[in-house]
Amino acid sequence: MDFAELEKKEGVRLSWNAWPSSRIEATRVVLPFGAICTPVKAMDGMPVLPYSPVVCTECSGVLNPYCHVDFHQKRWQCCLCNTGNSLPRNYHEINENNLPAELFPGYTTVEYQMENKNPRPPCFLIVLDTAMSAEELQDAKDSLGQLVALLPEECLVGLITFGATVTVHELCDGNAFPKSYVLRGTDDVTQDQLKKLLNLELSPSEYASYDKQRGSAVAEASNALRRFILPVSECEFTLQTALDELRPDPFPREPGMRPFRATGVAIAAAQGLIAECHSAQGARVMVFTSGPCTMGPGSIVGRDMSETMRTHQDFNKGSAKHYKAASKFYNQLGIRLATHAHTLDVFACSLDQVGLAEMKTAVDQTGGVMVLAEQFGAEAFRSSLRRMFARDASGALDMYFNATFSVFCTPHVMVCGGIGPMSALAVKSKSISENEVGMGQTTSWRICSLNSNTSVAVYYEIVNQHSNPIPSGTPFYLQFCVRYKRSNGEIRLRVMTVARRWAETSSSHDVVSGFDQEAAALLVARVSTFRIEHEETFDLLRWLDRTLIRVGTKFGEYAKDAPETFRMPGPFAIYPQFMFNLRRSQFLQTANNTPDETAFYRLMMGRETVLNSLIMIQPTLMSYTFNGPPMPVLLDVASIQPDCILLLDTFFMIVVHAGSTIAAWRKANYQDQPEHEAFRALLAQPVADAATAMGGRCPTPRLVECDQGGSQARFLLAKLNPSATHNTSDASMPSYDRAMGGGGGYDGAGGGAEIIFTDDISMNVFLQHLAKLAVQG
Repeated sequence: MDFAELEKKEGVRLSWNAWPSSRIEATRVVLPFGAICTPVKAMDGMPVLPYSPVVCTECSGVLNPYCHVDFHQKRWQCCLCNTGNSLPRNYHEINENNLPAELFPGYTTVEYQMENKNPRPPCFLIVLDTAMSAEELQDAKDSLGQLVALLPEECLVGLITFGATVTVHELCDGNAFPKSYVLRGTDDVTQDQLKKLLNLELSPSEYASYDKQRGSAVAEASNALRRFILPVSECEFTLQTALDELRPDPFPREPGMRPFRATGVAIAAAQGLIAECHSAQGARVMVFTSGPCTMGPGSIVGRDMSETMRTHQDFNKGSAKHYKAASKFYNQLGIRLATHAHTLDVFACSLDQVGLAEMKTAVDQTGGVMVLAEQFGAEAFRSSLRRMFARDASGALDMYFNATFSVFCTPHVMVCGGIGPMSALAVKSKSISENEVGMGQTTSWRICSLNSNTSVAVYYEIVNQHSNPIPSGTPFYLQFCVRYKRSNGEIRLRVMTVARRWAETSSSHDVVSGFDQEAAALLVARVSTFRIEHEETFDLLRWLDRTLIRVGTKFGEYAKDAPETFRMPGPFAIYPQFMFNLRRSQFLQTANNTPDETAFYRLMMGRETVLNSLIMIQPTLMSYTFNGPPMPVLLDVASIQPDCILLLDTFFMIVVHAGSTIAAWRKANYQDQPEHEAFRALLAQPVADAATAMGGRCPTPRLVECDQGGSQARFLLAKLNPSATHNTSDASMPSYDRAMGGGGGYDGAGGGAEIIFTDDISMNVFLQHLAKLAVQG
C-alpha cells in the first residue's frame, strides 16, 4: 500500500490502516491509533463547490460518498453515526445518474465555498524593536519595506515600535504630522486601558450603532480606529515614512548593561489594539526583535551583563528566576490572542537568546511562526519572510486565517486529543475519550493561522467491547472538517472523509500490512515533544524504549530467547531506526542547544508534514561521486569517503561536506581548468540540489559548506550513526542490515577513515539490545 499516494488523494495519513475491532485487541498493538491531517494541503483535482454542505442533524458530520442515499424517500444515512436525515429541498431531484459532486465516489475530499457576510482582509501589525545599532535597524527597516511590498493592497497594516518605551504610530495621512502615542515600558497594558490611552472609546452615537454580530466592524470604521490600522493602499507612503524616520532607541545604555527592551509590553499593546480593531478576523502580530526583554512584564533577564542568560541546566535546577513569571505572562497573552483568532509571530535576529522558550506556548497555540537568524540582514531571514508571503495558484497568499478544525468518527471510536499549532475549543461530544492525549476533552480546535504544510495529529481510542465483535472487513469512517478564511476574504470549508476496515485481531495480516511506520513515528514523536515539556527526559526515553521493545515482542519474527533470529517484518523494518534517531534528536536531547533553539525545534516538529518531520527526525544523506548519479547512503560515519561529497539535509540545516581528496582538488583550483569540467560539475551539483531543497521551506534552512576534518564538519558528524569511534574499529562493527529487515546493504566494514569521538551507542548496539529484550517477551 502506497501511503504517500493515498495522502495526495485524501490529505490524511493513518498510523494503522486496519484497526482491531475491540478495546482489548487495540491495546495489544502498543502504538497509537492516530491520523496526521494536513487541513489545507494543495490537492490536484479537488472540487470547490459553490454552495453550503448538507450536515447531519445528530453528529454534524457532512454528507459524503460513503453515506447511503435513498433517492425515493429523499433521505440519507450518516455513515458516522448511522442517523437518518432528510435531504434538503434543492437535493430532491438527484438520482443515480444526477449526483451532486460531494457524492461522487472519487470525491472523498471536497471544499465548499461558504457565504461571508463580512468579508474583511487580514491585518498585519508590525511590532519592531529599536534597541539595536543603526546598521542593524536599517537592515530591519529594509526588510520591512520588502514585507509591505509583498502584501496585497487591500490588507490592513499597523506599526508599533519599542525600546525602553512602546510607541503606537498613527498611519492616517489626513494629518500633515501623524501622531505617535508613547506607553510606559514597565507596566502591562490591558485592552481597556489601551482604549483610553489611545482615545479609542466609542462615542454614544457610535456605541448605539455597534453590531455585536459583526464584531468591531462599526468601531473599526470610526475615525478613532482609522488612525492606526489601514489598508496598505491608503497608508503605504505614511508607513514607509515612519519607518525611514525611525532611529535607534535613545535611552542611554551604561557600560556592562543590556539595553532597555520592553518586548512584553509591546506585544500586550499590539494584542489590545488589534483585538479592538479587528476582533474575530484574521490578523498577525509580527514581532521583530534583536535581543531579550529586559524590563517590564515578560522580562527574561536583567539588564546587568553579570546576570547570564538562562540555560537548560537552570531549568533543571529551578534557578531560572524570570522563567516562570515570563512564561505565565506570555501564555496569558497567547490565550487572549487565540480568543480573538489572532496570531503571534516572532522573528528573532540576534546572536543572543531573545526569549523564544518563554514565548513558545503563545506562538504555538496561535499558529504563529518563529524565525531564527543572526541578524536582520541575513539572507535566511529575508528569504523566510518572502516565502511566508508566497502566493498560491490563484494569486492569494498561501496563508489562511481563523480556522476551526473539527473531527468526527464512527461508533466504537473516540477522540483522545490533538497535537498541533492550535488551541482547544469547548465543544462537547459523545466521541470524547477519557484518555487525554495532547489537547483533549474536545473534538474541535481553533487554528488562528495555517498554510498548505500545516499538519495536525489526532489520536483515537477504540472502545468496542470484546464481547461485541464486529465482522472483519466491515468499514469504519473518520471525517476531518476545517473551516478557514482565505486572504481574499473567502470562507471555505474543506471536508476530508476516509474509510478503513476493521480487523478481527491485532495480529491479523490486514493490521500488520496496513501499518504506516512513517506516520506512526511522527505520532510518537509528537507525543514525546508534547510530554517532554512537563516530564523528565529520562522518564520519557524509558517510555520510548519500553514501547519499542513491546512492538518488537508483538510484531517481530524470532525464536524465543534467540536474539540472533530476531527480525522486524517489512512494514516495521525501519521503525526502530526512527526511534534510535528520535532518541538522539534535538527534540529530546538539549545538550549543545540553547532553550530558544530547543523551543524552535519543538515548535516545528508540532506542525510540519510527515515527510518534513521525518527529515527532522532522521536526516537524509546523499553521496556525489564520479562513479555515477547521486545516491542516498546510510546516515553513518562509514559513508564519509575522501573522494565523495555528502549532502546532509536535517530540515533546519543543509550541509555540503567535501571529502579530503575533493577538498584538496578544489583548493588547487582544478575546477577552473577546462580539462576538469566533470570536477566542476561535481562541485556544483550538491550546491544546486541544496538550493532546491531550501527553496520550498519556511523558515529557510541554514546552508553550511565544509570539508572533511574542518571545524564545521561537526554539523555532519553530530547526525551520523557512530559506528566507528575512538573506542572501536570499523572492521569490528557488526551488520545491522539483518535486524532492519534486509535491504540496507551495510556490511559494517566501512571503508572511510573517519571516526567519531563519542560515548554514545551506535545503532548496531541499540538494535542488539532491542533484539535481546524483545525475544524475552
